[in-house]
Amino acid sequence: MTNLVMPPERKFGWELKPTLSTYFDIHKRQNGQFCVVLNHSLLRGVKSEMIHWWFRHFPTIKVRLEDVKGYENKVVPAYLLWHPSDHYSVSLEGPLGPGNTAQARATIHIREAMQYLKYGWKYKVDNKVKIFYCGPDGWAMGSSIPMLGTVMVLRIHFKDVIENETVIGVHYHYEVVIGLSADNFIARQLNKKITHHFSPEFFSAWHLHNTIEVGVFENFLPRLYAQRHDLDNLHYALEMNPDLSSPATLTGFNKTLFEQRLEGYKKTDDPFSFQQFKSETFL
Repeated sequence: MTNLVMPPERKFGWELKPTLSTYFDIHKRQNGQFCVVLNHSLLRGVKSEMIHWWFRHFPTIKVRLEDVKGYENKVVPAYLLWHPSDHYSVSLEGPLGPGNTAQARATIHIREAMQYLKYGWKYKVDNKVKIFYCGPDGWAMGSSIPMLGTVMVLRIHFKDVIENETVIGVHYHYEVVIGLSADNFIARQLNKKITHHFSPEFFSAWHLHNTIEVGVFENFLPRLYAQRHDLDNLHYALEMNPDLSSPATLTGFNKTLFEQRLEGYKKTDDPFSFQQFKSETFL
């Protein structure tokens, strides 16, 4: 249960991407640890530099929604642009970068709910996690237990896709590892406790949440990034929506990579090492 009150849904006029536009699977190990691989469709009209800028700034910037119903001319956290219904709040603390931006070693506090309109707060996130990586090619965050090691990492990879010397979009790939890698009594008991909330069922709900969250970068990020030199006056209006074809027929960008990464998690005894969450992207 929670006493949080989710902000009303925002209707931006975007056609949201369906889960069929991705490749997704979960591999569960015998010790209770599990690994999630999610390969998104091409992010059309977006560049990696935009996504890197977003990850550094999204916890602290605000935006005025000019004509969104119920939010007319209200200034809200930019975090509410990143999903029309599932986001509550986000904040940073610890060692921050220039202008109080996110960087590795900082802590981020995320409050949201997976598929809130369907499940309410059933699949709630209200956690402080450490940022492990914040680079021009990706983002990683997670948590550890003293003397036992890493217990959760969410690692995002992104890379420009170029055709005829022009960036046509971004390849965006996501991997999550939940639970200790060791296979002993203590690890199994802790994994059982850890995955009670962050369970495979949670991540099945997360699948649609993240498909929407990542997909809407196409709709707002280029316009917001164009205003990056005036962060105190960011604004968004429905007329800024791009003219994109329906995402209904899109599929994950790289099925071969998806299959290779999933197979790698099935074979490894140390998923966090395989994940390489503090390293540059393997894309």
